[in-house]
Amino acid sequence: MDIRPNNIVRMIQMGMKEAVLRSSAIWLCVSCETCGTRCPNDIDIGVLMDTLREMSIKEGVHPKEKNIHLLHEAFIQSIKRGGRVHEATMLIDYKLRSKDFFTDLVSGMVLFLKGKIPLFPKFIKGRKEIKRIFERCQK
Repeated sequence: MDIRPNNIVRMIQMGMKEAVLRSSAIWLCVSCETCGTRCPNDIDIGVLMDTLREMSIKEGVHPKEKNIHLLHEAFIQSIKRGGRVHEATMLIDYKLRSKDFFTDLVSGMVLFLKGKIPLFPKFIKGRKEIKRIFERCQK
C-alpha cells in the first residue's frame, strides 16, 4: 500500500479527496478487517475502503494498478448474481473484461485441480434481498 489506512482517514479529514481516490491503498485493501479490529476509534476500514473504491469509479478516477478496477467490478457482479463470491465465474468475468486471458492461467488451473476453485456456485437463500440492496444503492 502506498498509504496506510490511518493516513487515509487523516487525508479524508483534511479534504484530500483527489489524492485518496488516486491512491493504490483503496484498491489493494482486501478488507481483512485487521486494521478495523485494532482501530481505537472503531472505524470500519473495510467499509471505508469499499466506499472509496465506489467513489473512485463513480467519479472516473482511474487507479494506478492496471485492470484492478475490473477485478473489483467482477467481484461485485459475482456478489450480485449469487449473494456470495464464486471464484470461477468471477475470474472468467475478469478475464473477459480485461482481455488478459493467459496471466495466472497455470496457477489458476492448479488451484482448480486441487479443488480450491469450485466449478459450480453455491447461492445464498436471500438472493432477492441482495438484489434489492443493490437496486436501492443505484438510486
